[in-house]
Amino acid sequence: MSLSDHAPDQVKKSPVSARQLAIMAIFIALSAVGSLIKIPSPLGSIGLDSAPGYFAALAFGGWIGFVVIAVGHLLSAAIVGFPLTLPVHIAVALGMGVCAVVFRWLGRRGGPVWLVVAVVVAALLNSFALGLIVLPIGGWGMYVASVPSLLVAAVVNLVIAAIAYYAVRNSKLLN
Repeated sequence: MSLSDHAPDQVKKSPVSARQLAIMAIFIALSAVGSLIKIPSPLGSIGLDSAPGYFAALAFGGWIGFVVIAVGHLLSAAIVGFPLTLPVHIAVALGMGVCAVVFRWLGRRGGPVWLVVAVVVAALLNSFALGLIVLPIGGWGMYVASVPSLLVAAVVNLVIAAIAYYAVRNSKLLN
């Protein structure tokens, strides 16, 4: 049975609109560019790849930000050859997606104070909590060595996203 055999009212609507796909594609492309800008760390895959994902989460929805930030991290890790192995980087990508959803949930609660709270909470989650993923690979030494660069990268990415969102939050671009 093909699509043309269905009556117009029987065709199932896609869960993702063309607009949402275009938004995700644009911000994933921005993540790819950001992934080329690296922050020195023992992990090698830390860069400015997550700012577009955090912005997309705030501006367009948590799950859109989840997809953008997860794919952005995988691109950043792929550029350096998945130094922590592909399964670990997939786990990190999923964890970063959760950070993006938390960032949106807190950042959209109110005014600029909640946006600052969202930056702080997401930065702590992204660095201290997600950094625990390296424990089975490199132990506490690798964790302690990687947390400072994870925290710096998280703060830089989150501040870029928060400032960009705050600048355009009332514009017609987000409607």
